[in-house]
Amino acid sequence: MKIALAPAAGEWSMRVKAGPVGFDVGVPTAIRLATASWFAPQLDGQTLDTRYGPVHFGWNEPRQTLELVCAPCSATVPELGAQPIKVDSLLITVRRDVVVLNGTLEAKAAGADAPALRGRWDGRLTQKTLQLDITMADAPIAQWYGVFVPALPELQRARIGGTMALHAQLALPADSFTIQPTISQFTVEGLGTEAMLNARSSCGAPSRLSAESWLARAVMAAEDQRFFQHPGYDLTELGAAVAANQKAGQVERGGSTLTQQLTKLLVTGSERTGERKLRELLYAVEMEQTLGKPRILQLYLDNAPWGSGVCGAEAAAKRYFKRSAARLEPAQAVWLAAMLHNPGAEIAQWQRTGNIDAARSKLVAEGIRGITRGQRESLLKGVANARFAPPP
Repeated sequence: MKIALAPAAGEWSMRVKAGPVGFDVGVPTAIRLATASWFAPQLDGQTLDTRYGPVHFGWNEPRQTLELVCAPCSATVPELGAQPIKVDSLLITVRRDVVVLNGTLEAKAAGADAPALRGRWDGRLTQKTLQLDITMADAPIAQWYGVFVPALPELQRARIGGTMALHAQLALPADSFTIQPTISQFTVEGLGTEAMLNARSSCGAPSRLSAESWLARAVMAAEDQRFFQHPGYDLTELGAAVAANQKAGQVERGGSTLTQQLTKLLVTGSERTGERKLRELLYAVEMEQTLGKPRILQLYLDNAPWGSGVCGAEAAAKRYFKRSAARLEPAQAVWLAAMLHNPGAEIAQWQRTGNIDAARSKLVAEGIRGITRGQRESLLKGVANARFAPPP
């Protein structure tokens, strides 16, 4: 086996274990051999340890298909967080015609009666790559949660409505991918977010800013330009975040809406895991339904972090500009909004150079909506010339 599967020069290879023995195999060679009708029956009943988990092989003679069951199965995707994506059981069927492959996918949680997520895939194999096109069928969103995070505490009390389908493209071994979910009628009830309607912030006095205030406009420009258009999550921004994180090879851009950021501040915490993001999504969807946009925006402004020991717009305005949030000059509002992505670093730069990130400030000013051309020109000029005394 070591000789037959040894990778050729330049061939995509992988380290595998067969019992106590470990060796390198040429992945395209192994795929061609494993899916050959004259050899695949020999794999029936065999198990191979892989980086995703133990893979059990089966051969379906009537359908002439190879079946692979990975149980339990997990994969670490740095662009989505440090925590592995896990599923109790993943069944993949495979058929090959020269370099074209296709088959089905079935993912399910533990338990004989657990519903499965089902889909189809197509692939094209070369000596160096495997290009996959995957389509998961429309299924209840509650079922997606049950398969990928069955132990999530919120699933015991949340009533989740709506459906989701998924189309993805994956290139191996580069692990580059695109994900295009289609979500319909997503609703959440039972998490108790209506209690936040009259909640008071621990950050101090509320700012009571309207959505038309300079600071509210600047914050939306900096953190969530489609705030009034999305239902608590923004699939366009999530796609852009995944692409940016792939380029960086790590999580650098979160893709969270203001509603999701508020959930992180008030409920879930900021741990960078897929499980936390899925919890965050449930609360964000329910908040949109129980609180409404104006209240969500107010709560975010009154709880957002603006540096060590400073949270909430009112406290930040008084700390950095010695005035209330409602009386901020337009350029001051832009500075505060531009600081939100990394307050510590921006404050350190402000103290060191007398200015925060000029490019980011300009970007925020350019993104403010609902102002006239003259107001924008005046704002950009004011931001370009702004010099404010740094905080001690």
